[in-house]
Amino acid sequence: MTPDQLPTPCYIVYEDRLRRNLELIDDVRRRSGAEIIMAFKANALWRTFHIIREYGFGFTASSVNELTLGCEELHCKAHTYCPVYTDSTIDTFLNGSSHITFNSLAQAEKYALRAKAAGVSTGLRVNPECSVIETDLYNPALPGSRFGVTADMLPDQLPDYIDGFHFHALCESGAEDLRSVLEAFESQFGKYLDSLKWVNMGGGHLMTREGYNIDLLVELLTEFRHRHPNLKVILEPGSAFTWRTGDLLTSVVDVVENHGISTAIIDASFACHMPDCLEMPYKPAITESIGQEPDESLPTYRLGGNSCLSGDYAGPWSFRTPLSAGTRLTLEDMNHYTTVKTTMFNGIQHPDIALCATDGTCSYLRRFDYMDYKNRMD
Repeated sequence: MTPDQLPTPCYIVYEDRLRRNLELIDDVRRRSGAEIIMAFKANALWRTFHIIREYGFGFTASSVNELTLGCEELHCKAHTYCPVYTDSTIDTFLNGSSHITFNSLAQAEKYALRAKAAGVSTGLRVNPECSVIETDLYNPALPGSRFGVTADMLPDQLPDYIDGFHFHALCESGAEDLRSVLEAFESQFGKYLDSLKWVNMGGGHLMTREGYNIDLLVELLTEFRHRHPNLKVILEPGSAFTWRTGDLLTSVVDVVENHGISTAIIDASFACHMPDCLEMPYKPAITESIGQEPDESLPTYRLGGNSCLSGDYAGPWSFRTPLSAGTRLTLEDMNHYTTVKTTMFNGIQHPDIALCATDGTCSYLRRFDYMDYKNRMD
């Protein structure tokens, strides 16, 4: 099959785009000397992991399910961070981890020696309180954040059972934002760095985005390593691995109008299948439209999801010709933070998932049916 032969709705992942991102990230890894691993919270589409394995990338996990999936499909142990470990989960995390980060001093005190005894390197998440993210929903550095320990909470000397620091303050950010965060991090936590073995700079490094200053990223990481030669540097981006590697193919099923606003109802759902469009919020690009800015002199529409949620819509977009039932639309960049966040709210049919190989042929990775919906409630 080719992409235009796939029935809708369908997520489609392009192997050549994925390899392009992997090669860029691999180049940053080699030039900077940093270890770069993939965060499953942005992408857990394990049927594509055979491609990622070729490049030797590890992974980070924040749940037992992510940990188990990574160990099984990437054939390595995790760098694990979880806001809270419990007596019922800690041993599972330790068995599957090479590194484990604790969110609080209390969690470290409770479990770090147990981790060390299991041969797992231990870290503490710290909060440099440097806000570079505009959307509060995704900002872990807001006052009152539940993530990480602030500098004023640390003793003058770290406990011997802490090997590393982990901070995460970015979200689809540029290298300039990392520079700001690094300045805050070193200013607040610099006195501890000589006693550590590693620093994990978290995720949000969107190095595969067009216009990202890759040379600045490499420079920042290289200079940090020169200042702190005792430290191994780790990055764990999520979106960067699968940025612009896939789309959601959908079709118009009806067009309705209310108070002069035309809405093309599609066979997919923003709430169920593209939730970040509502949460961030953001307006996705549509290949067949004239662009992001509507032109009221042309046929202009909202797109409405096929669910009963009133707010399940986005737009507007303008098109050269009117939309009608059967018109196929391509909602771009729907791989990262889509399939990992989808729901079957309202029983809406889940889009199939297909992979388009480098030769242009497509094959299904997964097809969904009624039993997938029913079994979720079993």
